[in-house]
Amino acid sequence: MTAKTLMIQGTGSGVGKSIITAALCRYFYREGWRVAPFKAQNMSLNSFVTEDGGELGRAQAYQAEACGIKPHVAMNPILLKPSGDNLSQVIVMGKVTENRDAKNYYAQHNKHKEEVRNAFGQLSRDYDLIIMEGAGSPAEINLKQYDLVNMPMAKMAKAPVLIVGDIDRGGVFAWMKGTFDLLTEEEKDRVAGFIINKFRGDINLLKPGLEQFEEMVGKPILGVIPYSRDLFVDEEDAIPAANHPAMQNETAPLDAAVIWYPRISNFTDVSPLAADPSVNLRYVSHSAQLGNPDLIVLPGSKNTIDDLTFLNNNGLAKTISNRFHSGCVLLGICGGFQILGKTVRDPNHVESRLTEADGFNLFDFETTLTPHKNTCQVRQTTVASVIFKEGLTVEGYEIHMGDTRFKTEYPALFANSNGDHSLHTGITNQDGTLVGTYLHGFLDSDELRNGFLKHVRSLRGLPFSEKTFSYREFRQEQFNRLAKLVSDSLNIKQIEEIIHGTW
Repeated sequence: MTAKTLMIQGTGSGVGKSIITAALCRYFYREGWRVAPFKAQNMSLNSFVTEDGGELGRAQAYQAEACGIKPHVAMNPILLKPSGDNLSQVIVMGKVTENRDAKNYYAQHNKHKEEVRNAFGQLSRDYDLIIMEGAGSPAEINLKQYDLVNMPMAKMAKAPVLIVGDIDRGGVFAWMKGTFDLLTEEEKDRVAGFIINKFRGDINLLKPGLEQFEEMVGKPILGVIPYSRDLFVDEEDAIPAANHPAMQNETAPLDAAVIWYPRISNFTDVSPLAADPSVNLRYVSHSAQLGNPDLIVLPGSKNTIDDLTFLNNNGLAKTISNRFHSGCVLLGICGGFQILGKTVRDPNHVESRLTEADGFNLFDFETTLTPHKNTCQVRQTTVASVIFKEGLTVEGYEIHMGDTRFKTEYPALFANSNGDHSLHTGITNQDGTLVGTYLHGFLDSDELRNGFLKHVRSLRGLPFSEKTFSYREFRQEQFNRLAKLVSDSLNIKQIEEIIHGTW
């Protein structure tokens, strides 16, 4: 079979393509379609690992979850992970190829085009409907000859295109009209309509503009999606627009500070903390912002040495260490785990132009970055009784290029099915105030996360309640809310006609 298709493109980056794609995935999934997401090429530092060890963009994993299916690398055949201003790690069908600058990457255009074609063909045979996502804008005329992900992909997939504009940024009509005008006539014919995102205000004041725009362009505006302040969705790359304050009338809030360094990656690891109504989560990039939190989280990094250098140079490293020694609990995940050791080395310049950097020296280990990348899903059980109840199941995934050598034995966090304790999966100090792990996504587990937060509260003298928060249930509720918000705001009947080719 060949799947039907619909493609979401945008006037630029960050206008809501990924979220609207996820919303439509969820809507059609609930309508009984076998639906899958697809993005030919993604540039992101947020990624996910599939069951067979392949890596794809976190946004496509999020969209797959909205579809009720497991992520597959065919949903994002090419992933670019920037490690510098003009250098990216290139991942093709889930596997790292090499680091390339833009010129060398574009030299592989024809090869990548074939990979994309094969990946889409695979999905098209397995599903009823493919909701596709573009990248940036289809009107980047300087890069059009190398475009894999916008109009050339729509043509390859014979997909009608909806173009999204973000009215919250201002100038949405000019932005949409300018994008449309820079398309070729063939590309214009493929555009089935426009969507305006993030509207707040009186819709009646907007209607004259909608009518004028449709007259000028000759294409319909298929809906205006209102701005939602309390909808919780996965962020892709941009720092969340706001911090996440604890809900009122809950247990005394636990203050959690997430360190935001320039090459932060997989920061969706802290999403369960951000969603928890008993946690006040905030993002910190300067010493003056840190204060005296109960928990500090050092998240992943795509360039650990450069981010460590950033922390050392701006004084945050010293401030974080001081807060830890005065009683704050410190959690490092992946690159953040490496930062907690004595030294991070990069002799082959896998990520950084620098050869090494001094870590926080809180754990007695050293890490050397190597070309080999560890990507795997992990299922283990808890053994660190100082923090967790023993025997809890933990699931997550590893994505790292570091070889960490331990010079001191530490209590392990988790154990394999055969009972072996793996220090690489995670360790703690004797009193559970310092925690490090290579495991992404472990905080998604409700029982494990709630146990960890109870441990932090106990150390910090904060009261705790037996009432706990279920992130898994919350996440499914948010998917359904997102789908309802978007489908209620769009002319969904007309969109269904577009999908069926009757428009």
